[in-house]
Amino acid sequence: MAKNSSQPKMKHELSLLDGTMLVSGSMIGSGIFIVSADITRNVGSAGWLIAIWLLTGFMTLTAALSYGELSGMYPKAGGQYVYLKEAYNKLIAFLYGWSFFAVIQTGTIAAVGVAFSKFTAYLIPAFSEDNILWKLQTGATSTGDPKFFTISAAQVVSIILIIILTYVNTRGVKGGKVIQTVFTLTKLISLFGLIVFGLFAFKADIWHANWTNAWDLHNLNKDGSITTLTTGTALGAIAAAMVGSIFSSDAWNSVTFVAGEMKNPKRDVALSMMWGTIIVTFIYVMANVVYTGVLSLHEITVADKDRVAVAASHVIFGNIGTYVIAVMIMISTFGCNNGLILSGARVYYTMAKDGLFFKQTGNLNKFGVPQFGLWIQCVVASLLCLSGRYGDLLDMISFVVVVFYVLTILGIFILRAKLPNAERPYKAIGYPILPALYIIMGVAFCILLFAYKRDFALYGLVIVLIGIPLYYISQRNVKNEDETVTVS
Repeated sequence: MAKNSSQPKMKHELSLLDGTMLVSGSMIGSGIFIVSADITRNVGSAGWLIAIWLLTGFMTLTAALSYGELSGMYPKAGGQYVYLKEAYNKLIAFLYGWSFFAVIQTGTIAAVGVAFSKFTAYLIPAFSEDNILWKLQTGATSTGDPKFFTISAAQVVSIILIIILTYVNTRGVKGGKVIQTVFTLTKLISLFGLIVFGLFAFKADIWHANWTNAWDLHNLNKDGSITTLTTGTALGAIAAAMVGSIFSSDAWNSVTFVAGEMKNPKRDVALSMMWGTIIVTFIYVMANVVYTGVLSLHEITVADKDRVAVAASHVIFGNIGTYVIAVMIMISTFGCNNGLILSGARVYYTMAKDGLFFKQTGNLNKFGVPQFGLWIQCVVASLLCLSGRYGDLLDMISFVVVVFYVLTILGIFILRAKLPNAERPYKAIGYPILPALYIIMGVAFCILLFAYKRDFALYGLVIVLIGIPLYYISQRNVKNEDETVTVS
């Protein structure tokens, strides 16, 4: 007993403000500055562009309000992993945790880190992705051209950023929460400023042109041509468009992973998700209203490297606009990655406590944080930075993430049947209608994505299924350890 009592424990240092900043800061990365170009190419009109963001915002808020019930029932570290374990079984929970470690969290950290580097290059050109530091020929293409594995300055800078933020978060939750709150407040104020200045810069002729036939759904190609859609392909276009908006709105549940460090988790986890998603949804919709007020739809679709915010800032601020957006995105991605790094390791910690992850991950350091989990997350994210395949990984994320969101919200119905008398400090708003509506919308999204972007959905599904043999291997190891202890 004395030994157990001397073990480090998680510290309850996160307030409602900290939780809200974690949600908002983890959600807002680089997506809002970029993905509107691809959305516009898919749906072809201003009305549908805004509708995609509103639809995603509605889904996100509905999910957040539903998760509030689960967070109140299980106010401890691990969040969604814990909810899936309680509603289903350890296998389903492990598949989520495995996917979270293999691609969802680590792939997002890698992508956000590289985005930080790319926009830092506007201020320091040496950090550019075009600055190749090392190159190794790995073969040849089908046409005989050489294939190379390269490492760019942007990849190196992104890895350094991930290492620095990981180190800060190994020193305790207090340092991480200060960075998160300061950087999130800064980027929220900056985005509100961009929206306000953008509204003053509206061009009446562009606004009128964009909002004429605003609900004409079609593909708008980069060369200015239009591809007419049938009923079936129109649904596919909407699903494809939502890939970007869902990725940009993900991580809204990050605060559930650190519930064990909240001061009042039964109340504040749910409120943090609600306020965080409302704030971000408002910003996302208004930012896109600004885009359609200063840029033509064609200019949105052909923005250099899809950097719509940079193109819009040129109209709003003039030539200095590029640097304004670069600084904003640096702040945004820095804070976003801090939130992702801080929250992610808590899932591995809880998995380890269940015997489903590296045993050392279940230990806390003297600062009360899962240091080993933070560092192995850092290693995988860094490898994904070097792979150059993080973009492909992120295309899979939307499918996998929504599958697990649907399963988790379905878990609310399961737990109400299994544990009707369990304490529920907070009940899902709009139950059963809103949770059921999210399930229907989520399933429809996944089916459409599987039908029209099958490769990405299949790759994501394969990553999840790889977890099945890994689960049984981990269970066998746990059983062998238990038998060894019994014999001893």
